[in-house]
Order: sequence, then structure tokens, then C-alpha cells
Amino acid sequence: MKTDIFKIMAIASTFAMMLFAPWLVADAKINGLMGTSFNLTARTGTIYTGEGNIIHVWGYTAGPKMQYPGPTLILMQGMPVTINFTNNLPVATSIVFPGMDVTATGGTTGLLTNEAAPGGVDEVTYTFTPTRPGTFIYYSGTDMDLQVEMGLVGAIIVRPMGFDHMMPETWRAYGHDDSLYDHEYLILETEMDHRIHSLVKQGKYNEARAIDYFPVYWFINGRNAPDTMLNDFHPLFPTQPYGGMVMMHPGDNVLLRIINAGRDLHPFHTHGNNFEIIARDAILLESVPGVSGADLKVSDFTTSVSPGGTEDAIFHWTGHGLGWDMYGHSPEDPPEMGEDPNDHGKPFPVIIPEQQDLTFGDMYSGSPFLGVAGDLPPGHPGLNEAAGFFYMWHSHNEKEMVNNDIFPGGLMTMLVVLPHSVPIEH
Repeated sequence: MKTDIFKIMAIASTFAMMLFAPWLVADAKINGLMGTSFNLTARTGTIYTGEGNIIHVWGYTAGPKMQYPGPTLILMQGMPVTINFTNNLPVATSIVFPGMDVTATGGTTGLLTNEAAPGGVDEVTYTFTPTRPGTFIYYSGTDMDLQVEMGLVGAIIVRPMGFDHMMPETWRAYGHDDSLYDHEYLILETEMDHRIHSLVKQGKYNEARAIDYFPVYWFINGRNAPDTMLNDFHPLFPTQPYGGMVMMHPGDNVLLRIINAGRDLHPFHTHGNNFEIIARDAILLESVPGVSGADLKVSDFTTSVSPGGTEDAIFHWTGHGLGWDMYGHSPEDPPEMGEDPNDHGKPFPVIIPEQQDLTFGDMYSGSPFLGVAGDLPPGHPGLNEAAGFFYMWHSHNEKEMVNNDIFPGGLMTMLVVLPHSVPIEH
């Protein structure tokens, strides 16, 4: 615990520089392409890393610029899907959809599926019908060791029957109430050896395949920390549209859709509370399929998803058991939703020094209590004006918390618990 406190202190000033915008409205939805028909293209492009490097990558896109990872495809259970695929890369490539019964037409026959020739000279059409809900992955089925490393990977979310985006009471990951959630987030894990990307840029594909693989970059949704904490579609990242900041209110259920799209295990660790893994590889952890719900769910605070695999987990936080009132209430105040009644109205068990004896950090609201924005010293900007309560979420493999050996960075983000007065959009 002491080590984690020191980490947070070390990175607080860096994160503060990135989080300069006030949180008048927080965002808690997974952005992607919704529908039943998609036009995807494989293109070349570049991405930015957290310490300022530029890396040549390949990526899927539905627009004029590649993106890393590819667009998240949001589908409906039982609705047929058509994906028309063209290829602007200098080599042949394709897409495979694990967990789907796919029919491929056009292009040329490859080892795993039909492939599109380089230069956009032909088109491959993939069709399938998602028969079960959950979290899935898609990636290149051609020369996978090289092409997935280069960036040809993305996420698929299949909504269960009865799901309605406008009706929160229907927000389930699966068909059972054990998968009900208030907010959902994608955690797509990848890693990169930038030497391979440099060789590919020069057309030296055989040298790239033969290199002694040693990644030095680790990503959440295509970004390294601290860039993970900026909003989706931030103008600084034209080819890396998806952020990774997790936000919630006390008492909410947060659905984490975790995908390991890399080669290595990434022990993803959450501070603040355990999560409950309710599904693996889009299969609910239930003893009686379709009946028992997630009665085989696993409670933990660190999970290592198998390469190419997915997990769905529910994270819940109320401040329960702290021994003091996280919300800064007086005993006569009404309790907050989900608040521990045993802690209601109890004072913070530390005598807080006078302001002249304190050093104020950029993310400190001026009060130790969630929902209370106390006075700050004259001239202090108060970046945490929404009085959020922060927990660092990160890889527990500590080498994965750097950007090419520069700390802090890598596979890391933050959970921010916000007061109920701060809306979270969907």
C-alpha cells in the first residue's frame, strides 16, 4: 500500500497537467460504430506515445485515417452483420472474428479466411449473426504475429436481446440481472516493440519478423498514460480516439469490458475495491446456463486476461467500511445513496492542520470529503473542482507502467468517484 501511495504522489502533478478541463459533465459510455453494416479499410498511419514518440502503425478504420485500435463495433444479438473490407496496406490482410460463425466472400483464399489484396484493388465481405451477447475481439487473420503487432485489432460488443440504449433498466451485458450496470468502459490492452514498426516502415518485413521481441510500450485503448485520461476523440490524438478514464458515482455498478489484444499477460489491478468477474470470452460464469446467473463469478482486485481473450467484470464502490463519513455529512444530514449507515456523520479521524501548514496538490479539492469543495489558498486553481475521489488503476507488472523506460506511463489510468451532483453522460 505504501508503494502505491508513493506512486500516486509521484504522478499526481503529471496527471494534473493533462486534466486541465473542469468536469462539469463526465462521460461514461463506450464509443464505437453501431449498426448492422460497416465499411472498414486497413490503412497506414502514426500514433503518439505518452513521452512524445511517433510510431508507424497499421489500423482498421471506417474513415479517411487509420485508428488504433480499430473502431469498436457495437452489435445486437440475433441481428445479421455485414462488413465490407478493403485494404490500402502494402501487403495482403484480412479480419477474423473469434466466436462468430463467419462467411467470407471476395478477395483471395488465405490460411484462416479470405484476404484483401494490397492497394485497394478488391473487396472482401464478411457476414455473420451474433448469437450470444458479450465482449469479443477482432484482428488480422493474415501473418498475425506481425500484423496484430502493427495495430490491426479492435473490439466488438454484442448487446443482449431487449437492450435499449434509452432505457437504463435494460443495461445488461448478458441476459441476466447479475450483469446489470450503470456505466461501462472498455479496457483493451496491447503492447508494442517500436523497432518492429520502424523496420516495417522501411519495408523490411523479414527483419521485423526475426527480431527478438521486446515491447517497451503498453496501451489502454491505444493510448499510454497519462494520455489515457484525456477524453475520447481528443484533438491531440487524431488516430487514437478512445480514452481510458473510468468515472462513476458512489453506489454505481461499473461494467469493465477487458480485452487482452497483445501477446503477454497484463495483470490489471484496481484500487478502491474488488471487482467481480462475471464472464470470460463472452460466456457468463454460471453453473446452470440460462438459469443460475453469474453464480460462479470471481471476486478479485487483479486479473490477467489470456492473450486474445476477454473478461467482463462489475466494479462497485460506496465508501463502505472506511470508518468515517466520506461525504462530509453532519449526523443530522440525510445519507447519500449507498452510503454505509455506520459511517454516516462520523468525522474524519485525523486533525487537519491549518491551511498555512498544508501543501496543496493540484488535484486536491481543499477537503478530504467526496462532494465537498472546500476553500483553497488564494491563487490556487483547484483542478479537482468536482471534488472527485481518485484511485489509480494500472498493470501490476511494474515494467508496464513506463513509456520506453520513462515513468509514469504505460498501462495505467484513473478511477474517479464523483459526487452525485456531477452528471455522467451516456
